[in-house]
Amino acid sequence: MGSKSVVDMIEASSKVHYSGFHMNGHMNGVEPSSLQETTSASADIQRQPFVIGVAGGAASGKTSVCDMIIQQLHDQRVVLVNQDSFYHSLTEEELARVHEYNFDHPDAFDIDHLLSCMEKLRQGQAVDIPKYDFKTYKSTVSRRVNPSDVILLEGILLFHDPRVRGLMNMKIFVDTDADVRLARRIKRDTSQNDRDIGTVLDQYSKFVKPAFDDFILPTKKYADIIIPRGGDNHVAIDLIVQHICTKLGQHDLCKIYPNLYVIQSTFQIRGMHTLIRDSQTTKHDFVFYSDRLIRLVVEHGLGHLPFTEMQVITPTGSVYSGVDFCKRLCGVSVIRSGESMENALRACCKGIKIGKILIHREGDNGQQLVYEKLPNDISERHVLLLDPILGTGNSAVQAINLLISKGVPEGNIIFLNLISAPQGVHVVCKKFPRLKIVTSEIENGLNEEFRVIPGMGEFGDRYFGTDDD
Repeated sequence: MGSKSVVDMIEASSKVHYSGFHMNGHMNGVEPSSLQETTSASADIQRQPFVIGVAGGAASGKTSVCDMIIQQLHDQRVVLVNQDSFYHSLTEEELARVHEYNFDHPDAFDIDHLLSCMEKLRQGQAVDIPKYDFKTYKSTVSRRVNPSDVILLEGILLFHDPRVRGLMNMKIFVDTDADVRLARRIKRDTSQNDRDIGTVLDQYSKFVKPAFDDFILPTKKYADIIIPRGGDNHVAIDLIVQHICTKLGQHDLCKIYPNLYVIQSTFQIRGMHTLIRDSQTTKHDFVFYSDRLIRLVVEHGLGHLPFTEMQVITPTGSVYSGVDFCKRLCGVSVIRSGESMENALRACCKGIKIGKILIHREGDNGQQLVYEKLPNDISERHVLLLDPILGTGNSAVQAINLLISKGVPEGNIIFLNLISAPQGVHVVCKKFPRLKIVTSEIENGLNEEFRVIPGMGEFGDRYFGTDDD
């Protein structure tokens, strides 16, 4: 896309906005007309499938691992794309000297064609994947692959090209003993590809083993999961499938950002969201059900704090092995809507220190007035940042930057909010990948006035009773 992405435009703006104050007109130079582009771009990202890369040496058991994953994900739409399909067709000159051609070298693959096909699949388009004939060494036919929830991408050199690695939500390396791989290769090439043992061994020593040592094994460091023994490792595959199912059950943004956590929705949670979003809900009910939801978000956020193991003696004289809470923490609320979350935090953490941050826009010149009052030792604490609405992400970025300037490590900050717009999630998670965001629901996006939709209106006004009604 030739024009600047809206995520980048929002990030490059003066980043001033907080719930409870109206922002009239344009937002720091970002035209409202560009909102449609933002929403569209966010929707495209959210529709992308979960891509799993499976790499490893030749005959390591990659295909067996993929087949087992597909069998266990029978309730999901899953497709398998093989890197082998994207070998370059050999020229007449190369065919005449085919025994000297290195099929295990990165240059043997048409990576640009692979990237083109994967991009179309990720955008929800069907593609024609070539089928490579290892007897003629040419791509003669193709097969139609439809867009799916899960794409398994399998090949020996998948992790070699950073562009291909960047497509993957999960990277698996199948690690199998070299002798086992050689035995499997001999069996496969002699029975399926009509090659004699001498040719197979010559090719192995001349190309396969050196390429494994030079190009394949070094990519093992990029793997998220390493599976010893390939398809024989049923325990590892079961755990991987469980993880995939968990990811598929999450909001699509959670598949993109591992530091985003959306609490699991129930009918109770959905019902409370229905009430606080209803414009006809009374102030009393709005506060009551908002407080209930805030308490759930706070409890979930506390679950992401570090803990230490400890043992206690129960009244029966038995030993109970449990954990001890993180002691060094504090809350920081973004004035004023964030103050609505303080009571829930105090109810969960007795005697917790709470700081304040105010972010305000002065006039049309983009000047920022920031007030802060934080604990003196905040750099030594884990911080729970409180703001019920994550919209553009501008006020969040300002608050987080302030905390980091005070010495708080990025990984020690947990941002708690009730609802989050995808645009704000993109901005915050992209800028602070080690920070955690905990929210109860992801919204559709922002409207022309950069307000969260469907949203719940001006949260601070409704909660503290300062709205027009």
